[in-house]
Amino acid sequence: MRHWVEVRRGAYRDSVTLMRASRQMSGRDDVDGAMAAMGTPLNVEMLERMGFTIPAGTGAGDLVVAIRAADAAALAGAREALDGLLRESSHGPAGGGGLLGAAPAPRTTASAAARTDAGVALVSVPGPHVFPEAMDALDAGLNVMIFSDNVPLAQEIALKEAAARRGLIVMGPDCGTAVVGGAGLGFANAVRPGPVGIVAASGTGAQQLMCLLDAADAGVGHVLGVGGRDLSPEVSGRSSLAALAALDADPGTELIVLVSKPPAPQVADLIREAARRLDTPVLFALPMPGEDDLTRAAEKALTALGRPVPQWPRWPAARRPAPVPGRAVRGLFAGGTLRDEAVMIAQATLGWDLAARGHAFTDFGDDAYTRGRAHPMIDPSLRLEALAGAAADPATGVLLMDVVLGFGAEEDPAATLAPALAEALKDRSDLAAVVSLCGTPADPQERDRQAAELRDAGADVFASNAQAARHAVGFVAGPGRDGPARAEGAPG
Repeated sequence: MRHWVEVRRGAYRDSVTLMRASRQMSGRDDVDGAMAAMGTPLNVEMLERMGFTIPAGTGAGDLVVAIRAADAAALAGAREALDGLLRESSHGPAGGGGLLGAAPAPRTTASAAARTDAGVALVSVPGPHVFPEAMDALDAGLNVMIFSDNVPLAQEIALKEAAARRGLIVMGPDCGTAVVGGAGLGFANAVRPGPVGIVAASGTGAQQLMCLLDAADAGVGHVLGVGGRDLSPEVSGRSSLAALAALDADPGTELIVLVSKPPAPQVADLIREAARRLDTPVLFALPMPGEDDLTRAAEKALTALGRPVPQWPRWPAARRPAPVPGRAVRGLFAGGTLRDEAVMIAQATLGWDLAARGHAFTDFGDDAYTRGRAHPMIDPSLRLEALAGAAADPATGVLLMDVVLGFGAEEDPAATLAPALAEALKDRSDLAAVVSLCGTPADPQERDRQAAELRDAGADVFASNAQAARHAVGFVAGPGRDGPARAEGAPG
């Protein structure tokens, strides 16, 4: 085998481009292993686990390209192909539109805004470079959705204060999901229009609500993401307050649901007081003790609208492992709020200190895992590696995972996850697998097809994350505690 490693100093490429290039290279018959990634500590660790030696001094701003091939000729061909893939991802020569006589591409957000009647600018650049682009958009009179994470906190506050002075909204940073006037942005699902407006300091929390409301033949009008830090003491709900006011002024919004990771108590009080002053009723979905889980919040929203609450879809596997009390739950999540909700449900049954009892719930969408890498809703490699490790641990009694569909997400998550689950379960008759599937039948990945493939791999599949978590906990809780859901279609 021939190994080749090159560090290209300061040669930034976005994580999705690098993921796609790595996948295409790894799929070549003459390549045993390949990866192109920014040189973050996590990526360097992965490359070293793959058997590559990474030069000392490699930093997060450096592009690392590593290939292992059968012989020198295969290595040379692979290097040439990889360079071609990376060149294709570049923007091409400055000023060129690709066609003779085409207008040159705009060089700034403000110049782009001057050519259109857009009302929202979506910013997705490395976090340290967000501020000037977002401020340029605000100066051009645009609301801003910041998809990027790792934006300095002080810059987030400054942007939101600038937006307030202009009567605009900053959605984000780290805003993964929004729906504005029926148009989905980021990781949005294909849902029917309806009377519910959502203010979301949680992307996957918003997606879970959207999908449950769609399953109940209701729908949403707008989803205004505000970023995961908006309800922190420092940011103090600046964008949440603006979003609540905007939805309250919208004649098509009959009910508002605010979904967030656990907020700072003083900020939660501030938001609740502001909500009480609105003409439009507001419900809260917060994954913390004493609050409604996301499924219960969706049910309350339906009741408030005078709509029936359905049986939430589920797809039980034919494989029925017996509960094994005392074993561990291993939660491997792409959605932070879905992970937090599962933790809250597990604590109610298994006790407050889950880690001390061997249980582990990991959010692979956390900034620590996505710096220099695509989000796990796009790139499942880290989760798949963790899945194999958890299944190999005899202490693991149940695997609990989420799969989030929608525009922007992985094209066919079951194509990789279903075989990985089947492999994990084939020699473990005592191991259960439970999947929370967040999506709609109209999503490009086809929710029901995804559910069938995951079910056939041996997992119990639920549309409700809360029901999935309760079902998973039941496998390890012991006598007298909540057990696994018993009948098809029965609440979990």
